[in-house]
Amino acid sequence: MIENIIDFLRNTGIAQFFEVGGWKYLLMILLSLFMLYLAIAKKFEPYLLVPIAFGMLLVNLPGSSMFVKTTTVVDEEILTSYSGLLGYLYYGVQWGIYPSLIFLGIGATTDFGPLLAYPKSMLLGAAAQIGIFITFIGAILLGFSNAESASIGIIGGADGPTAILLTARLAPDLLGPISLAAYSYMALVPFIQPPIIRLLTTKKERSIRMNQLREVSKKERILFPVIVTLICVLLIPSSAPLIGMLMLGNLIKESGVVPQLVDTVGHSLLYTVTILLGLSIGATASGDNFLKIETLSIIALGLFAFSVATASGVLGGKLMCKLTHGKINPMIGAAGVSAVPMAARVVQIEGQKADPENFLLMHAMGPNVAGVIGSAIAAGLLLMFFG
Repeated sequence: MIENIIDFLRNTGIAQFFEVGGWKYLLMILLSLFMLYLAIAKKFEPYLLVPIAFGMLLVNLPGSSMFVKTTTVVDEEILTSYSGLLGYLYYGVQWGIYPSLIFLGIGATTDFGPLLAYPKSMLLGAAAQIGIFITFIGAILLGFSNAESASIGIIGGADGPTAILLTARLAPDLLGPISLAAYSYMALVPFIQPPIIRLLTTKKERSIRMNQLREVSKKERILFPVIVTLICVLLIPSSAPLIGMLMLGNLIKESGVVPQLVDTVGHSLLYTVTILLGLSIGATASGDNFLKIETLSIIALGLFAFSVATASGVLGGKLMCKLTHGKINPMIGAAGVSAVPMAARVVQIEGQKADPENFLLMHAMGPNVAGVIGSAIAAGLLLMFFG
């Protein structure tokens, strides 16, 4: 009887905490609980942070076998397979299914009207992507490979699905820390961006009022996703999964003939895939491959990438402000990162702090949605060169 009890205790997950390296799992469990606190109590990106944190919790419970990675060598080629519930779900990340479907939902819920009303704001979305390439160079200088550096740099795009798709293709071992960094900084947009905006602009610049945007016709709205798809995919074929799904979702929305599809894609499908994506990401953050020095480097580089992206967007806005003789509020450049619509809201808040009657939200949405397209194109370029 006593031997049976001892055998039972030895086979529990609790006993494995006392084995070599068991402290790593305990630390990751505490980290997952902290992330759940941030998501639920502080409402930091709760829709994705809750499944990510719970997936992390499940995979770090010793003996659960929820995510099992197996590597075999066949004809001198290394093949990796996954098993366990979360392992099977992870194939949706590895094959690029979940991020593409997320973009389909984003397209169905995004209004590109502000961008169409002022096409020049596309330049600000492009300016904000500079952070991706500067961080890419910085990561190379720190010893990361080209593929790893590309995956780290894409954090500067402030677009979680794009970061996940690119990392899953180029550096799957870094998927956990890069995903967590990308979504953490997206959640921290209201805290990271304002100091950078204030540092690079004067109160007079932040008080600039912009003219009301023109009305965009239905024909323009329908043609836009088709034209963008043709141009982007023909020039950068590797951008097709993200650009194609984003524009399909938007075309479904703007066509006005399939309202039930819009509702399904923008709500049911989007939230379902978000759960699957979050669990899959969390499953990669086990104690064995997450608690490394390079993880801290990735988190630091991610913050650098996001900060540089914000700064380059604001500086681009200042240049446009000067060229238009003060007609452009330079703050809208900060919305060029693709954290929709949080970055645009930050610009609106900062504008009203400088002038309570200044309304910049719709003007900031132009660079904001342009940033979504820009980050997808940047990911396509990096995948073309290093994939």
